[in-house]
Amino acid sequence: MDKYVIHGGKRLCGEVVISGAKNAAVAILPATILSDSPCRIENLPDISDVKNAAAILREMGAHVVFPDRHTLEIDPRPIDTHVVCSEVARHMRGSYYFIGALLGRCRRALVPLPGGCDFGVRPIDQHLKGFEALGCQHSLDNGAMISVSAPNDLYGAHIYLDVVSVGATMNIILTAVKARGVTVIENAAREPHVVDLANFLNTMGADIRGAGTDTIKIHGVQQLRGGTYTIIPDQIEAGTYMMMAAATRGDVTVKSVTPKHLESISAKLVEMGVNVEEGDDTVRVTCDRQLRKCNVKTQPHPGFPTDMQPQITTLLSTAGGISMVTENIFSGGRFKYVDELRKMGAQITVEGSLAVVEGVTQLKGAPVRALDLRAGVAMILAGLMANGVSQVENIQFIERGYENIVEKLAGLGADIFYQPEPQHALYHIS
Repeated sequence: MDKYVIHGGKRLCGEVVISGAKNAAVAILPATILSDSPCRIENLPDISDVKNAAAILREMGAHVVFPDRHTLEIDPRPIDTHVVCSEVARHMRGSYYFIGALLGRCRRALVPLPGGCDFGVRPIDQHLKGFEALGCQHSLDNGAMISVSAPNDLYGAHIYLDVVSVGATMNIILTAVKARGVTVIENAAREPHVVDLANFLNTMGADIRGAGTDTIKIHGVQQLRGGTYTIIPDQIEAGTYMMMAAATRGDVTVKSVTPKHLESISAKLVEMGVNVEEGDDTVRVTCDRQLRKCNVKTQPHPGFPTDMQPQITTLLSTAGGISMVTENIFSGGRFKYVDELRKMGAQITVEGSLAVVEGVTQLKGAPVRALDLRAGVAMILAGLMANGVSQVENIQFIERGYENIVEKLAGLGADIFYQPEPQHALYHIS
């Protein structure tokens, strides 16, 4: 199968430009169907999740054009269905945002159960709680499709989320933005991509206040208009390259970022002995020493993001001393990748939601697999750190969220290349 081959031990130096935020894009693209005129979305990452969302929109009847790799023009007016039947929806977690958007547009939605990465229990009960509060009913059709409808229209409601959920917060916003009356979401997620979705909708004529706080108030409107919007930089991609710089004792300037979004990541790197210098839209990461141990607990924003947990656990595998990483967001399998790191010599013990990381002197190159998006990029990180050659398989997970990762790393001095299956064409830079 297709794989990345990495000759480790190369120091990363130079500049890398960060792409648009995947987690914002996968919600903003479905949101375009709420508009009554065309939308132009800029700074989209060139990744499979974006292409899949565009394919779903096209299959629903929207007119979809890519003027370039990072821009999408969408005319949603031809859409005349409330059904997402595309098979690609089963392979991306963000497909559930089509439920909220279709409810806002059509007052009903029939969408495949979401897919994406399998790393533990990620129920959509908080989404359904929000839909019900707004006047919806739901059912499962044949165990594979979820049907949600508002038989008596959508009405604003006061919704308290039992747990902080990014997906539920964004889906409720999508549903409530054209509901009658006022909706209040308490214990809402505060992540940058929640704010980006709200900002996009507000540019279309929505009235959403408080995004970025734990209480969001939405005054329903009757009509949303299209326009041009630019996606924010990807916080997780930026944090990943920051950790790759630290792991290789490198000197990397991460460009086109929002440093404030990276504060929890920067703070942990500084605690480990890494130098982090912030500019207006850049972060420079340098390191010339062995990393120090530290303890990490994932938390909702502005805490340390769960999507950076595999990367920092991998980074800590060669830090001096014993570190502890606690996963507070997802239960179950978010530590599955640890078995892959053990193949490379890492000394990590997992007990439930806690990983105890005993730093070793050096990782050793080995064949490993990407088990999900962030665990997959952690395997690349491990390969960059390791002595010898590593091969990373199941790279389709990584391509869901990282644009041109081979080219970007090669540009920083990494010895990495894409090795296709024999029947595939050779990889090339387009």
